[in-house]
Amino acid sequence: MPISVEPRPQPTLARSQIPHNPLAKAVGIQMGDPWHLIRRRPELSEVVAKSSNYSHYGDLSRRVFEILGTHVQRLEPYSIDETFLDLAPVTGDLMEFCQMLRGAVRQIAKIPTCVGVGPSKTIAKAANKLAKSRPELNGVCDLRDEATRVALYQDLGIGEVWGIGGKTAERLAASGVRTVADFLRLDPRKVRDMMSVVGARVQAELRGVSCLPLSLMAPQRKGIAVTRSFGIPITDWWTMREAVASYATRAGEKLREHGLLASTMTVLLHTNPHNGDPWYSNQHSARIEATNDTTSLIGDAIRMLEPMWRAGFRYSKAGIMLGELIDAGSQPVSLFPTRDPVRSARAMAALDAVNGRFGRDTLRPLATGISRPWTAKALNLSPRYTTRVGEILVGTAY
Repeated sequence: MPISVEPRPQPTLARSQIPHNPLAKAVGIQMGDPWHLIRRRPELSEVVAKSSNYSHYGDLSRRVFEILGTHVQRLEPYSIDETFLDLAPVTGDLMEFCQMLRGAVRQIAKIPTCVGVGPSKTIAKAANKLAKSRPELNGVCDLRDEATRVALYQDLGIGEVWGIGGKTAERLAASGVRTVADFLRLDPRKVRDMMSVVGARVQAELRGVSCLPLSLMAPQRKGIAVTRSFGIPITDWWTMREAVASYATRAGEKLREHGLLASTMTVLLHTNPHNGDPWYSNQHSARIEATNDTTSLIGDAIRMLEPMWRAGFRYSKAGIMLGELIDAGSQPVSLFPTRDPVRSARAMAALDAVNGRFGRDTLRPLATGISRPWTAKALNLSPRYTTRVGEILVGTAY
């Protein structure tokens, strides 16, 4: 029996471009709205905006997963803020067990969560959405009962279903399918013709047939991206070179964290599309020698950046994307490597060890710059109280 666990939305907005959030939508903020363009609206005067804090998000996600793992043996992390759990072995009152899980996460990780229960992942996702949107459910929604689901499906829009995107929902609506109930009345063969095997699987899942078993081993990543908006516009080559080298350095760290090598690279850059500056955007992709060595990645990135650079523009963003990732342990030995693989591995291990002990960027290539004024401002970071001792809230008694 899959169970979907997600954080409950809070009255705080995160990121410079606003993500999908029911509370944000309620005050007229659309997904992707740049905060600096909408923050002066009178109706948003009481909205609290926070800068992106990825290291903090990742640490909290890890903590929540570990908490859930102490109570459930089989679980699958689906994303940074969602996990599927197998509750079939649970004895006793299942709703009490779910509330216990919520309480444990809230007590230890300090995060409010919602729980959706169902006989399939798709139903559990729908239940989770209801648990978040209906306060009377007290954070837990149980859709194991078929009669309860049938009643719900009459009013649940087909576009609200996990696995059905906006374009597919529009195509179904054009055929008269607007609710889940309409979708389930379709002949499975017609669904397969319209949406391939993916649609047939979604339909079966909505009927309570589990077609997506828990994956207890995380799938290998298909790509790694490091893209950032600059704190100030970049107008000269050497500053852009520093920024791209810094992003390549972070991409290398991510590769080594996951024990991977990259075989392709894409470098991109563009100007600001919102402030009236002349528009320029470009990207370059190429195959590279499979590596996770930071110095190699920096060299490849700068070589790709050079032909794209155009003077006279105010660049607002750049990025590195790595693809065709392979497991570092399965890479065939090259007879003519451009870099000594043994020395490279030792150097990167030493680099990661220093930064792991003393903090990221304690030791970094000089190519990434020293003062780095182009970095994102992130002026409104919430305290990273789980990873930075100096940011733990201190109370004073009088």
